[in-house]
Amino acid sequence: MQITNIHEAKATLSDLIRKAIAGEEVIIARANEPLVRLEPVIRDTRPRTGGQWAGKVKYSDDFEDNDPEFEREFYEGPVLPPGSV
Repeated sequence: MQITNIHEAKATLSDLIRKAIAGEEVIIARANEPLVRLEPVIRDTRPRTGGQWAGKVKYSDDFEDNDPEFEREFYEGPVLPPGSV
């Protein structure tokens, strides 16, 4: 186990990260009082699965209906130059 004070940890962070990734326990302390532990992030490599929201989301019957006013503004409205808004 390596205990390093904050000031030294700032100067040797890359080295401390390498040690933590290699499996060594790295503790950062303030005034020799342990504060935090560096440890590698373990990535979840399991394949993602879907379907968690199945049956929980409801769409209104008119979800895909077009709004004439929106369509008119979108397709026929004024074209403004960038930054003029």
